[in-house]
Amino acid sequence: VQLQASGGGLVQAGGSLRLSCTASGRTGSNYGMGWFRQAPGKEREFAAAINWRSGTTNYADSVKGRFTISRDNAKNTLYLQMNSLKPEDTAVYYCALRLATDWGAPRTGYNYWGQGTQVTVSS
Repeated sequence: VQLQASGGGLVQAGGSLRLSCTASGRTGSNYGMGWFRQAPGKEREFAAAINWRSGTTNYADSVKGRFTISRDNAKNTLYLQMNSLKPEDTAVYYCALRLATDWGAPRTGYNYWGQGTQVTVSS
């Protein structure tokens, strides 16, 4: 499985960005995908996840209400719409895929990771 993320960039506080992640390879039909982020000097943290089959979503408290995770089944593409961005959202954002995910949108146990895309929010 390969994941290719894109869509990062520089934006002012209060602005919006949309990240995309395209998956290729054998994933089966019951998997989950998520977005994680890592700020300079900090550990990687969970941001959002979605169950590919059911569409169930899960968000970190820090992004709830501002970020929306979604997927396009036909294009095998994951999205993260980020609104009302804050300087503390500045990080490298990674998409990830978790195999054999029948239920829910887990925050852990991911098997494959994309290369990361930089998001910088200026104040």
